[in-house]
Amino acid sequence: MAFDIDMIKAVYSSLGERINSARKVVNKPLTLSEKILYSHLHSDQPLENFERGNSYVDFAPDRVAMQDATAQMALLQFMQAGKSKAAVPSTVHCDHLILAKTGAIEDLRNSISASGEVFNFLESVSNKYGIGFWKPGAGIIHQVVLENYAFPGGMMIGTDSHTVNAGGLGMVAVGVGGADAVDVMAGMPWELKFPKLIGVKLTGKMSGWTSAKDVILKVAGILTVKGGTGAIVEYFGEGAKSLSCTGKGTICNMGAEIGATTSTFGYDESMERYLRATDRSDVADLANDVKEHLTADDEVYANPEKYFDQVIEINLSELEPHLNGPFSPDIATPISQMKEAAEKNGWPTNVEVGLIGSCTNSSYEDISRAASLAEQAVEKGLKTKSKFTITPGSEQVRYTIERDGFIDTFHKIGASVFANACGPCIGQWDRAGADKKEKNTIVHSFNRNFAKRADGNPNTHAFVGSPELVTAIAISGDLGFNPMKDSLTNEKGEEVMLSEPTGDELPEKGFAVEDAGYQAPAEDGSGVEVKVAPDSKRLQLLTPFLPWDGQNITGAKLLIKAKGKCTTDHISMAGPWLRFRGHLDNISDNTLTGAINFFNEKPDTVKSQLSGEYGTVPATQRTYKAENIPTIVVGDHNYGEGSSREHAAMQPRHLGVRAVLVKSFARIHETNLKKQGMLGLTFADESDYDKIKEDDTFDFIDLNTFAPGKPLNIKITHADGSTDTIKVNHSYNAQQIEWFKAGSALNLIKQKEKA
Repeated sequence: MAFDIDMIKAVYSSLGERINSARKVVNKPLTLSEKILYSHLHSDQPLENFERGNSYVDFAPDRVAMQDATAQMALLQFMQAGKSKAAVPSTVHCDHLILAKTGAIEDLRNSISASGEVFNFLESVSNKYGIGFWKPGAGIIHQVVLENYAFPGGMMIGTDSHTVNAGGLGMVAVGVGGADAVDVMAGMPWELKFPKLIGVKLTGKMSGWTSAKDVILKVAGILTVKGGTGAIVEYFGEGAKSLSCTGKGTICNMGAEIGATTSTFGYDESMERYLRATDRSDVADLANDVKEHLTADDEVYANPEKYFDQVIEINLSELEPHLNGPFSPDIATPISQMKEAAEKNGWPTNVEVGLIGSCTNSSYEDISRAASLAEQAVEKGLKTKSKFTITPGSEQVRYTIERDGFIDTFHKIGASVFANACGPCIGQWDRAGADKKEKNTIVHSFNRNFAKRADGNPNTHAFVGSPELVTAIAISGDLGFNPMKDSLTNEKGEEVMLSEPTGDELPEKGFAVEDAGYQAPAEDGSGVEVKVAPDSKRLQLLTPFLPWDGQNITGAKLLIKAKGKCTTDHISMAGPWLRFRGHLDNISDNTLTGAINFFNEKPDTVKSQLSGEYGTVPATQRTYKAENIPTIVVGDHNYGEGSSREHAAMQPRHLGVRAVLVKSFARIHETNLKKQGMLGLTFADESDYDKIKEDDTFDFIDLNTFAPGKPLNIKITHADGSTDTIKVNHSYNAQQIEWFKAGSALNLIKQKEKA
């Protein structure tokens, strides 16, 4: 039986009525995305025909999910909200703080020892506030959510950008910062700009080496890392119905890499099969009763150009396996062109490591198809040329694939099995030799491949592919290997070819697990005590940010003008810094250390206008803070691309940065800045970016009249005394301006709670 079945029943009981009411107001057929959005309006939100990409709308999500790295700050904030229990079903998943090094058992044991203080804190807070707790080793949040909590037509938010994975079960699932999660857990509405809609029509049917991963790799190549910003991507067509539920999840998961708000699919038989296989027949039965509401109206898919803002069509029968990378997940190369591309670009073709698994690609289907290739390698006398690792997505999957012999098969080709956790995908990989920073190539089935992402080495060229393609390339050891036409030489000197991978969508014997790793909270948590040691290096109780004084910000100094790509990894690195995710002051020592300074093209080296000397970004900013001097950060396009981590907003705020001025923002990061009482601004004229000089001082001219839709003006004084006055835009609505005035959204919640 499913978790929170009464909540799901309640959602479905009002679904038809809400959708019919929305259809009358909108006066047109509805997409699936619109049906879910309109059926989850907050009770205080009037129903109207919202303008896509413009209207701010208050929603009431059905549930919240948090991973351990972001849950720390989210729950530290929730503890200040004055609530006795989370208002909606919520869960915490311990998956990020587990370091991959030698193997699952030893790595898990060492990580629990190293991060025990944090795990105990999360467990006690969950127990106190009615939050479900998934212990270390239980699995990766998104896989666990798909197996246990996701349901067609639902809406959830999660403090991780790959929350969107749940779209594989027909949800609108959105990655957010911890402050958004706090709002919903506190019973407040969740605000989102009504998304634009991108329709992806899938025709034909996949076969051979092509997998669901290749769909999103192709889409990423089409839309780029920012082409989905502010939009929901809705997949449809006969090709969509031919995909497995977990294959759909893979596609939705990597929608985060195109900047999409989320991605989703209409309810179909593959979803029903998956629900029943994961012991949720009760949900499948309920969904079948309302299935006409769990997909778009017929007219929408018949004439998609009339109802979507953009339509893409992909023929699965013609789709070729892809490898995307290096250094960006949208550099899409069909495998037949990889050899030539590698030679042209100077990419190392010797593949040192192949890694499969993660939240993106660790389903039973994924693992079984990869295992079929490993079995072939053994039978055909092939020796794996690259190191090879498997990261299961959940204990349920790990237990099942071990029962069915897949792990033994992988061991036969020398593979290592890491813990059921994020591991290398998020930089939690203690890779031998990475500190040498040698130029090398790895291939993996993860979602992101930014520089330093997996192993901290800026010279590691990481390429993203399907588990089966990664396995084949690891066997060959050659980035340019095309398994559809290239042969390999076995240990006997014979030329052999790998046959097409095979696998099962779902385990024939059903899923099995002895201990899934779930811990239910106390019925009454009032007696549970949450302790944080005052001298802890890992955890720190929060001090509220100061409210705005109502005056113009004047005398602000430039902290850094970031050049080019500046992701949340550049603003707040992961890897070893994950251990400080619950200690705002300590983790602030990594603030913007990965950003490239425009003026010297170096990371973590900026000029102090107090001393005239160069120093690290955090140290320089701390001297400004000590002197009570405000600062501003300037950035390029798609600033804050990447994960949902709100630390990338909280750290600059904590250190005294007052505003971030860029050409454009990634959605989640812009919202996170607003939530923490920061000014997130964009150049009205992008060429004004070029006017910013290293010794500039900034005076806001009209911030004291801050209002929705009204641009702001900033006077820039250069070191030679000359000035420029530039116009900057913002997207703050009236409610968000109140966050700014109060000092943060959380401050406003507390004010209302006391009122």
